[in-house]
Amino acid sequence: MMNKFELVIFDCDGVLVDSEKIANEVFANILNEEFDLSLNLDDMYRMFVGHSSAQCMKIIEEMIGKVPPAHIEQRYKDEINIALATSVMPVQGIEKALNDLTIPFGVASSGSHEKMQTTLGRTNLLPYFMGKLHSIFDVERAKPYPDVYLYAAKQLGNVAPSKCLVIEDSALGVQAGVSAGMTVFAYCELTDENKLLGAGAHHTFKDMGKLADEINRFTANTQ
Repeated sequence: MMNKFELVIFDCDGVLVDSEKIANEVFANILNEEFDLSLNLDDMYRMFVGHSSAQCMKIIEEMIGKVPPAHIEQRYKDEINIALATSVMPVQGIEKALNDLTIPFGVASSGSHEKMQTTLGRTNLLPYFMGKLHSIFDVERAKPYPDVYLYAAKQLGNVAPSKCLVIEDSALGVQAGVSAGMTVFAYCELTDENKLLGAGAHHTFKDMGKLADEINRFTANTQ
């Protein structure tokens, strides 16, 4: 019954791979060390999740009142790549979700291609997405702008936005999908459901393994 949609576009971090906790623990440690801050995981989720690396640097600049030293961004990238390469796990239920889908799918991430290769490779999900990876580094503007979702839809068969379903877990990502004119399902196992609905999500769910059922139910209720 998925015929309402012709393409599913997944965000990567927090949707395909369970990387948000690892990334934010590493980032918090760096910021606390470098700037004598005392940020915890809740602070990190609230301030940084869904933002691009460049956006994160801007947020830090506002926090400390000056441009952060040039090495901070590189230190983060180096340490996060090491942490992800050794300990990232797939989101629970994602393989079932991918195997159950009867329509094409791809990725549109705020992370780099290098990061996606690392995380999807480590979790054995990369074979599902060969030739289907798209990053904000491929386009002019990061989320919450719609650029990466529109780009992915064009690359993955020139699918009309109204026929695309986006799977996101951050408010910025939800806003990007909505701005692209796409239907957005918000995966809210770790993220505040109300925050995602406030960003414009059309539907929320907490069990990735039941994604196909969620799509079919939504389609039946909106036809």
